[in-house]
Amino acid sequence: MNTISAIPGFDTHKREGALVSGTYLEQRWYAAYTSANREKRVAEQLSVREVEHFLPLYESLRRWKDRRVQLQLPLFPGYVFVRVALRDRLRVQQVPGVAWLVGFNGAPAALPDAEIERLRASMASGLRAEPHPYLTEGRQVRVKSGPLAGLQGILVKRKNKARFVVSVELIQRAMAVELDEADLLPLFNIYSN
Repeated sequence: MNTISAIPGFDTHKREGALVSGTYLEQRWYAAYTSANREKRVAEQLSVREVEHFLPLYESLRRWKDRRVQLQLPLFPGYVFVRVALRDRLRVQQVPGVAWLVGFNGAPAALPDAEIERLRASMASGLRAEPHPYLTEGRQVRVKSGPLAGLQGILVKRKNKARFVVSVELIQRAMAVELDEADLLPLFNIYSN
């Protein structure tokens, strides 16, 4: 009879002779990479399949020859966030327009729940967000109050206004929100001289 020693921090369940990781059974947020311009259709299909999802949209005014049109566009083009257990990932991957779940070495990588919940709260609060180029360097700040409280990002000045840039590292995308500088707390780099 084989005995398997428990590894600290690794939750396992025995199922029909196979060991299944607790993270395989736990619902987590993942980024689903979609075909070009299919984010809204994917979100509709996820609703039909009763899969919890989040597709942040922003409003953009587009000017055409004969008129102006207000469009709802994806804040992170090419991505829809889904909350599933890995055992149920086929419910997402079989949706037309979904290419794969973003990850490393063929394994989907989970996003922090708090990060997605803050993004959801900021969108629900009506903050005007828009896509921004992904940033890795800049003045690091933390939001002191409001729907983004506790969120860390980079401060950028544009037209004498403070813009708070939140980057989602896993998908290499970012969004910017105009905030009052009084609501931001600078973070100090421990490596600076």
